[in-house]
Amino acid sequence: MKFFNEFGKFMMLSSMAHARWEMEMSNNILGNKKRLIFLLLAIIPILIGGVVFADQVADKLPEIIGGKKTYCPSHYTNIIFFASIAVGVVAGLITGCIGAGGGFIIAPALMSAGVKGILAVGTDLFHIFAKAIMGSVLHKKLGNISVSLAAVFLIGSLGGATVGGTVNRALFEKNPVLSDAFITSIYVVMLGLLGFYALTDFLSSLKTGKKTSPHEAKIAEEIPNLGKKIQSIKIPPMITFDEGITPGGRKISWLFLVFAGALVGLAASIMGVGGGFITFPVFVYVLGVSSMTTVGTDIFQIIFTAGYSGIGQYAIYGFIFYTLAMGMLLGSLLGVQIGALITKLVPGIYIRGFYAMAVLAGFTNRIFALPAKLRDLGVISISKDMVNMIDQAGIIIFFIVLGAFTAWVLWIFFSKISILMEGHR
Repeated sequence: MKFFNEFGKFMMLSSMAHARWEMEMSNNILGNKKRLIFLLLAIIPILIGGVVFADQVADKLPEIIGGKKTYCPSHYTNIIFFASIAVGVVAGLITGCIGAGGGFIIAPALMSAGVKGILAVGTDLFHIFAKAIMGSVLHKKLGNISVSLAAVFLIGSLGGATVGGTVNRALFEKNPVLSDAFITSIYVVMLGLLGFYALTDFLSSLKTGKKTSPHEAKIAEEIPNLGKKIQSIKIPPMITFDEGITPGGRKISWLFLVFAGALVGLAASIMGVGGGFITFPVFVYVLGVSSMTTVGTDIFQIIFTAGYSGIGQYAIYGFIFYTLAMGMLLGSLLGVQIGALITKLVPGIYIRGFYAMAVLAGFTNRIFALPAKLRDLGVISISKDMVNMIDQAGIIIFFIVLGAFTAWVLWIFFSKISILMEGHR
């Protein structure tokens, strides 16, 4: 029980770190006219080619770079671009309002809409990479980056991403249903542990009267015991970091950095949520790296991890739907900004409750989708009508919960917009 509680806490910290990254990228893009113009110029040809000429173009393309067999069935609808904007808006609202990563609901939402799991993962990775490229302001963070730390970490990260992408593609080539079942199972475990931990945290807050939200959570600056133990193991070569924080800096064996990088790359490449969601808690709470160095290194590494995973493991094999990716990017930029404004009007305890509800909705969606996939694989023998009914129930619950959350946030936003405008004067 203690292990599951600790793992749930770890996932919560990961989700919060991802949200901080999402909000910083959103602010950097929307706060710069050149980046906005670049974004629009990038989207226009994708919108025209992906929405207007989708059917005609796909007929001419070989399967390896995105023919109908790869894209089916999401390829067939010309309104998918606008649906992807809606998915991005909801994910952004969760990120901005709750302060915890809404990216966890993107893959379940796309898969519920009929997109193959491997395509949902690849598309999400490309969307994160595009956001990282346009939103990162590296020159402001270079002083916080330990180059040696980042370089060794990336060795493991790129290796892990290669393994994760290879596994996903191999399962898809063997059986697309097996691929979907694998990705769905990963999300069931992750969202289940995260959701039930968040629910327990919310109920505990109700009892104790704790008012803080994930936005207000504090980051421990003391090196945890695990970090001290790991840094005490001297397996050369030793990598020095945090020189600007501790005289002489701290040292850690390259082996632990490579292992941590491999874990981050593997998770990013399999789940499609970007390496940043797990880098922060691993660095701070496991390796004992300062939060200042971690933030700079995280922004630096996510460009390479998400870029290599998205392009090197999915794009060149035809597993990215660019129309979807850019639609989600647009929607998330808008959603994050609206969600962040809502935090000024809503008590933190309600935000905790909505976060638990959103994550558990994603968990319900994926666990209800499993029976149909297991039946198709011959693992269980249940009637087709029964598994389809269970699957549809999960989809309905998922979209009702997210729809209700979105409607609630937008209602508060538009009904209180005068108050928000006064606050900016």
